[in-house]
Amino acid sequence: MNVDDPRRKDAPPVADGAGVSFVMPVLNERRYLERAVETTLAQQVDGPTELVLALGPSTDGTTELAERLRAADPRITLVDNPEADIPIGLNIAIRASTLPTVVRVDAHSELAADYTQRALDTLSRTRAANVGGVMRADGLTPFQRAVARAYNSPIGLGGGAYHGGTHEGEAESAYLGVMRRSVLNEVGLFDETIRRGEDWELNLRIRAAGYRVWFDPTLAVTYWPRESWVRLARQFHATGTWRGELVRRYGRRNSVRFFAPPALVLDLVLSLVVGVLQLTGVLTGWWALAASVVYLPVLAYALLIVAVSLGRGGGRGWRDKLWTLAVLPTIHLTWGVGFLGGLLRGAHDTVDTSRLGDRNTPLP
Repeated sequence: MNVDDPRRKDAPPVADGAGVSFVMPVLNERRYLERAVETTLAQQVDGPTELVLALGPSTDGTTELAERLRAADPRITLVDNPEADIPIGLNIAIRASTLPTVVRVDAHSELAADYTQRALDTLSRTRAANVGGVMRADGLTPFQRAVARAYNSPIGLGGGAYHGGTHEGEAESAYLGVMRRSVLNEVGLFDETIRRGEDWELNLRIRAAGYRVWFDPTLAVTYWPRESWVRLARQFHATGTWRGELVRRYGRRNSVRFFAPPALVLDLVLSLVVGVLQLTGVLTGWWALAASVVYLPVLAYALLIVAVSLGRGGGRGWRDKLWTLAVLPTIHLTWGVGFLGGLLRGAHDTVDTSRLGDRNTPLP
């Protein structure tokens, strides 16, 4: 919606110093939770703050750590999220919180000290209902650094604003999100039937109600990606499956960039079929030559991935570059396969299992 659109609605104002509620769904996050909580509670906000942790059934000592953190700071509230689903946990946490602005925080994230106050200033200035900034992924190992580069690159995740945008303005969605509670209540909080892509769907309803979702590139959140190839593949397969479900529900209201990975998967399958037919002599002569056009997108994609991985964008060491060479197609192909499955069959009870059994080693 254009800024000058007469259908636009300003979010109701909130008094300065009214306070902020942070909400964080948590499952098997012992490795990252303490730092995430520490940077959240250290926010330099004018007014009271509270942090509500929605605890899933963790198996790595996360719950015990959360209880120790609560004992050390009365601003922390713990609520149970027995289903472990993120949107359900978010809604439980939001309902348990009390202050007029709600900030979604990820247990794999770290906030700069002035993040929230900057976001509050942007909300007041723009009268938007939700504001978000840039996800700045980072890593500790060659593999995690490769995943971080994929997150931060338009080649990796398709160029959404929060993966590196530089221009402030209205946005399709917001990473994490600093939201006005009154608007959340008006549109009905998160849709608990959606297990991935819940932020996008919520922001779709916020925009449909006439409010603005705003991107501010001066806001940045440090995000720690998955630590292993298997978990990365699980994460993006589940994410792609739910994007296919969202396309079933909302059609072309989904950005065209979401259709690139499934198109790649389909062309790769078609290339394999054509290759087999050519090798077995079923396709010969002019027909074989004409059918060879299906190889061109796959070849172009392969050259792009090699160029990105071995170039400056692939990291400095050879291990970083090799992992980038593996990570990029893993993200694209698992996402694309999941998308096609979700589009054809629906997501049903698909869950992201990449958080299950996370290591309990503390972050260095």
